[in-house]
Amino acid sequence: MSSEVPESAVPPPAEAGESSPAPSRRTFIATTGAVGGAVVAGGVTGGTYLLSPQETAAADTSPSSRVSLTVNGTRRTVRVDNRTSLLDLLREHFDLTGSKKGCNAGACGACTVLVDGQRVNSCLTLAVRLEGAAVTTIEGLADGGQLHPLQQAFVEQDAFQCGYCTPGQIMSGVGCIKEGHTGSPEEIREWMSGNICRCGCYVKIVRALEQTAGRK
Repeated sequence: MSSEVPESAVPPPAEAGESSPAPSRRTFIATTGAVGGAVVAGGVTGGTYLLSPQETAAADTSPSSRVSLTVNGTRRTVRVDNRTSLLDLLREHFDLTGSKKGCNAGACGACTVLVDGQRVNSCLTLAVRLEGAAVTTIEGLADGGQLHPLQQAFVEQDAFQCGYCTPGQIMSGVGCIKEGHTGSPEEIREWMSGNICRCGCYVKIVRALEQTAGRK
């Protein structure tokens, strides 16, 4: 591709003795656009910015690790990309889709699970950091056909509408109760504030936690 500027984009030279007029805005844009396009196109077609096949293959090969952890009482071992989050491990590798991907930035709480009994945002937790850990998801709360007391309380208190945030709300609620942060509705709201319900069921969610904690 030629990098020459088209003659039509360059103003004619001024006659001898005449002052050169300032270029119009249209002429300036046409000239700079033609030159810039030629430079960029020449650089790309010349291979300046292209990787070699070996470099491309190396860039596409991400480091992976083998990790073993217990999920809902079952020991699982898998090799995953080191960048894989716990949420993606659960959903894409173990087919445990109860934990929801909401914001994928740790802001909504829809992906909350328990790791060694502590509630965490699984979208922010790297799977390879959990060697030997015990993970509990919403699928692992019920005892056979018997719902967990907080799951049952959510049903009885009608503490959900669309249900998308409900798994994270329940998992976070289990952690909240275990931590002892259920002394009052205000305390429950404070310690559950990391879980967002876009349907606005907060009052009933608080009642469900109170019921499970034995305060109601």
